[in-house]
Amino acid sequence: MKPTVASEQVRQAIVGIDVAKAKLDVALKLASGKWRSKVVANTGTGFQELRSWLAKHGVSCAHVCMEATGVYWEALAADLADHGFAVSVSNPAQIKAFGESRGARTKTDQVDARLIGEFCAERAPVLWQPPSKSVRRLRALVSRREALLDLRTQESNRLEVAATQEVSSSIQTVIAHLDEQIARIERQIKKDIDGDPTLKAQRDLLDSIPGVGEKTISMFLSHYGGELRFGKTRQAIAFAGLDTKKHESGTSVKGKPRLSKMGHSQIRRGLYMPAVVAMSKTAWGKAFSSRLLAAGKPKMLILGALMRKIVSIAYGVLKSGTPFNPALHA
Repeated sequence: MKPTVASEQVRQAIVGIDVAKAKLDVALKLASGKWRSKVVANTGTGFQELRSWLAKHGVSCAHVCMEATGVYWEALAADLADHGFAVSVSNPAQIKAFGESRGARTKTDQVDARLIGEFCAERAPVLWQPPSKSVRRLRALVSRREALLDLRTQESNRLEVAATQEVSSSIQTVIAHLDEQIARIERQIKKDIDGDPTLKAQRDLLDSIPGVGEKTISMFLSHYGGELRFGKTRQAIAFAGLDTKKHESGTSVKGKPRLSKMGHSQIRRGLYMPAVVAMSKTAWGKAFSSRLLAAGKPKMLILGALMRKIVSIAYGVLKSGTPFNPALHA
């Protein structure tokens, strides 16, 4: 389903939310034009408190707008969408430019929430389409697997410097337990993908890409799988924060292009090793990196470009519904 503009009925009440890791600053614009403010925790309990507060003001249907702040907005956006609210998730740069155009001089969380609400009321941004529940469940499993793998790495590092046999034995017990939990999560991930016809078909398509393994596929599906949310591949690249940003001004300021990193760090982290493998083990990766090496590009820049290329190829495969074609990347 493509993004749509909120209807006038939905937009009678406008809600702007400034999202932080721990809290949500909420600004509600009623149909009368008056504003109300509220602060709740960025947790499930806070979401319920927010909905109850809106209901007290007679709001059961509204157009809610928030910024794409890291990953802290996702659970809130999904909760509101599940409860029938129209949700828009806007680029922070758009909100900032909107504030500057209005001559905003004060910056607090409460002021920002109202500014987001005013942006929503005036610009009527397109609606955000939430991932399916199966994709959200897959993302939770993938995130849990990554957390367990991090814990295992920490314990393995401690094992190398264990001072006594007792400490070493304790660490080994913990590692064995983590291995068991990781294996259980892996089995559940496979079961969930096999049990969803769309995800299963998409997994088979991604599996055709050389250098992209099982863990990378499940990570990619947890963010891009199911009904495709992006009309253009460059949007999928920006979603991962792998788009480039430039800083140039006049003739004197010529900053080097860098990754924006204004997107999911989990995706970038999950693509690093596949990029390394693609550079050294795959024909398409070698051809791609050779062209950049010949142009004098450093290795780290090439790895970043390969990560971006993997997203481009993978999302292109999902959009076209056809397996990887090596002739297109020779």
